[in-house]
Amino acid sequence: MKLLSPAISRLARMRLWRIQNWINNPVAVQREVLQGLITSAQYTVFGKKYQFSTLFSLRQFKETVPIHDYEQLQPYIQRMMDGEENVLWNSPVSWFAKSSGTTSNKSKFIPVSEESLQENHFQASKDVLTNYYKYFPSSDLLTGKGLVVGGSHQIYQLQNDIQYGDLSAVLMQNTPFWGQWLRTPELSVALMDEWESKIEKLAQITAEENVTSLAGVPTWTLLLLKRILEIKQKNTIKEVWPNLELYINGGVSFIPYREQFEKIIGAPINYLEIYNASEGFFAGQERPEDDGMTLFTEHGVFYEFLPVEEYGKPNPKTVGLDKVEVDKNYALVISTTGGLWRYLVGDTVRFTSVFPFRIKVSGRLKHYINAFGEELIVDNADMAIAEAAQKTNSIVRDYTAAPVYFSDNSNGAHEWLIEFEIPPENLDTFSQELDSALKKTNSDYEAKRYKDIALGLPIIQNLKPGTFQNWLKSKNKVGGQHKVPRLSNDRDIVEEIIDLDF
Repeated sequence: MKLLSPAISRLARMRLWRIQNWINNPVAVQREVLQGLITSAQYTVFGKKYQFSTLFSLRQFKETVPIHDYEQLQPYIQRMMDGEENVLWNSPVSWFAKSSGTTSNKSKFIPVSEESLQENHFQASKDVLTNYYKYFPSSDLLTGKGLVVGGSHQIYQLQNDIQYGDLSAVLMQNTPFWGQWLRTPELSVALMDEWESKIEKLAQITAEENVTSLAGVPTWTLLLLKRILEIKQKNTIKEVWPNLELYINGGVSFIPYREQFEKIIGAPINYLEIYNASEGFFAGQERPEDDGMTLFTEHGVFYEFLPVEEYGKPNPKTVGLDKVEVDKNYALVISTTGGLWRYLVGDTVRFTSVFPFRIKVSGRLKHYINAFGEELIVDNADMAIAEAAQKTNSIVRDYTAAPVYFSDNSNGAHEWLIEFEIPPENLDTFSQELDSALKKTNSDYEAKRYKDIALGLPIIQNLKPGTFQNWLKSKNKVGGQHKVPRLSNDRDIVEEIIDLDF
């Protein structure tokens, strides 16, 4: 380990010149990526259907190939899962990342080719590490172990060597040998299926390791850290892992969780956000203080950005990097080395800067509240929850919200189901602070709140500890990659959770 870590550190630093090239020339690099994708797939079933061999410009590509959601690509993906080759991509695809949203019992199976593993997921991970060493040259990160609080893995033999699992499991299963040495715990534990047993085993094993970095969804990571403190009978994680220096988070906004992490860790560490989905590793923070994540433009993904007002139109128009605007919401459309073509991911992003291109995930196309014209998105909600918690000296563990519709006796409102780590002294005060913060961050919400004509004050429900976890368990979605949807435009989810709590 001691000999290996400096060698990996040097290799990471050697990558810097390449990173600087795609950061400085993102539009040109993206053109090369698209050309490479089209050339590689021109003789596939999909490439022949859309005459890839005749496409010589981005304009032709966009005019010829329609935007697809998962359901439209699913018949092609099923053929790949049945063992057929050259369907969406020109090299054999042996792995599929199983992905499903918390609002659906229907799973998606995202193709993960060897190219998407090497050129996207693994290369992006290396670039995150390279940037970290650039800004923290004296780091001892690789002298210890990295703990990833990931998903579970069950191997299903579909055809020959074709298998599927959670993305984290697919990545762990394919990690180079040296990567296995840098991780804790061993693979058999990291990929356990039963989540409660897994958390206990993770805690027992990793409590005795020299952990220098953590990665995972905040809610499940916090659950693990609390169990470790119980086992070791310590007050802070720094007492257990004195060399811990980095937490990498992704999947949900870290804003509502930061105070909890700082308290439980007990000493300053670095926090970096990444955007690593089943469909691809798209972006990562270079430095903790950066406002947004740098878009990875050389990693086998071609990006288009669909203004949210175009969503649902018969022929929606996308824009490229040369036309995006700061602080405008876009739905992400991608084409990849895994064979996803003009694929609508479902996430919305906004650019915090251009040149360099940095983004934040602002929400989901289907996760918002617009029952009264307020156009509330997850980004607004996360910031408002964090501000209300700070103003009321409370800590929010998890939350979801949905509309309350007009009735004969009252106007509309938003109902917020919240699990508090530390509850506020007064829920009414929290409601007022949340309302104030939402008004500041969303002018449409502010307009609908005028004199309570359309919207009343937020309704706060203080849930019993563990309610959200029980709801996820009822959906068979317990684990490191599953999370509670923040916002819903109907009341289906909140009614299910209320039934569990009361």
